[in-house]
Amino acid sequence: MIKTIIFDFGNVFINLNLASAHKHALETFQIESLSEEMNGFNSFYEQGLISTDELLEFYTENFPQLSKEDLIDIWNFMLKDFPEKRLDFLKTLKKSSKYKLILLSNTNQLHINYIKEHVSFYEEFKKCFDAFYLSHEINLVKPNKDVFEFVLNNNNLKAEECLFIDDSLENINSAKTLKIKTWHINNKTEDIVDLFTIKKELFL
Repeated sequence: MIKTIIFDFGNVFINLNLASAHKHALETFQIESLSEEMNGFNSFYEQGLISTDELLEFYTENFPQLSKEDLIDIWNFMLKDFPEKRLDFLKTLKKSSKYKLILLSNTNQLHINYIKEHVSFYEEFKKCFDAFYLSHEINLVKPNKDVFEFVLNNNNLKAEECLFIDDSLENINSAKTLKIKTWHINNKTEDIVDLFTIKKELFL
């Protein structure tokens, strides 16, 4: 029986366009691919191991033709709309008190600042969760197994009573190794609001 639902954020609640953002970054930087060093700094930032200032300083040193504002725009380019029907779904779920609700997201301070500024109901959204874990705040990232162990241990959860929902197959497969039930959501054809229709067998 499912007692806890663990949600990803991007492409579950807020829509992302990762391919378009990647293309935009390469074109703006005038490079063919991200260097190993760039990927490393991006990863450190997502884990909260470096600050926003340190990230922007790295990029301004490497791309002096771009301002910090330009860089922030590139960084946030992937963030799209947050359909309010998904908030309504979450609020209804919270009101039912049937499940513990947890958010587990790989994200960073710039993205969260942007979302706070552009999603008027962000605080209302956040209050729907019993626990709200952002990678840069807990210094742990998916798909590493330790982030799932952290969530299970911190909330005294049994893995087999949890459902984890994410658009990344790598994250899903990692959760499965701990016997957590999963839904690899396809954001192009599926919507979180249809959870109890698409995955009804898990709730019987």
